[in-house]
Amino acid sequence: MKYVLMFVETEQFAKELQAMGELERDAAFEAVGRWFAEHADKITHHAHLAPVHTATTMRLQGAGEPVITDGPFVEGKEVVSGFAEIEVADLDEALKVARSWPACPVVEIRPAS
Repeated sequence: MKYVLMFVETEQFAKELQAMGELERDAAFEAVGRWFAEHADKITHHAHLAPVHTATTMRLQGAGEPVITDGPFVEGKEVVSGFAEIEVADLDEALKVARSWPACPVVEIRPAS
């Protein structure tokens, strides 16, 4: 089965990352690199998304014209900062992979077709 793991960055996580010194931040990025290497046999695609300020949002208004705005402007204080598509046996295995994610504090897992 295919699942998409969406890595969700909170405001608190972003602040902590920004406050890190260069060595600490490099170690955090190395941990993410190791995670991708450890799960390379299951990952079919992945990407880090551009910063949230580069986003464009389209709100579909029923039969009317869509409304397009700069920025994410979604409700909440969390943003998806990247994703990985994985191919695993079942949800339990997807949860196991997601549980070992070393960065953003929230991982949303969705089946993909």
